[in-house]
Amino acid sequence: MSWNDFYRRRDVMDAVLKQARRDPRAPLPFAGINGAEQAFDSEEELLLALHYRWMQALSGHLRAAVAGPEDTADVPGGWERDHVEAVSKAWRAAVREHPTLHAVLDANVERYPALRPAHEGELRMLALTAGLADPGEPRDEVARIGGTLVALLRSKGASPTRSSNPVSEWLRRLAPTG
Repeated sequence: MSWNDFYRRRDVMDAVLKQARRDPRAPLPFAGINGAEQAFDSEEELLLALHYRWMQALSGHLRAAVAGPEDTADVPGGWERDHVEAVSKAWRAAVREHPTLHAVLDANVERYPALRPAHEGELRMLALTAGLADPGEPRDEVARIGGTLVALLRSKGASPTRSSNPVSEWLRRLAPTG
């Protein structure tokens, strides 16, 4: 990819997100964006590029909050640090910083099958970084755990509280006893 291609693709993504601000859940304005069909072969390719942009933003916030999934053992204080809370804050900060991008991806993950593996990778990254799953666990189970974490983050009043065991706090919210 040349620099001209890079800038053309960036400009198309920016134009799509600008139009999508009005209604991020609406179908992508792919055909209505000048140069979109030349820069991207399909709407799915555009969505994958948008997801890559989202992952850059999210992983930057995660790295700032907890180093990175591969570095969690080296974080000062080790596992004493509340990784669930750190991941929650990082995810919320990324969503606040890029609300339209996140909403567009959310609205299209079920519409476009090509986006699902990238989305599941995001969910696995969140679950692993939060310490809610281990890398050796089945990929679909780790993605399900990450999906549960995101569902809790989206729900009102589901911000994690500081406790001696943040994982048990999250699990208590998943399966109330009363």
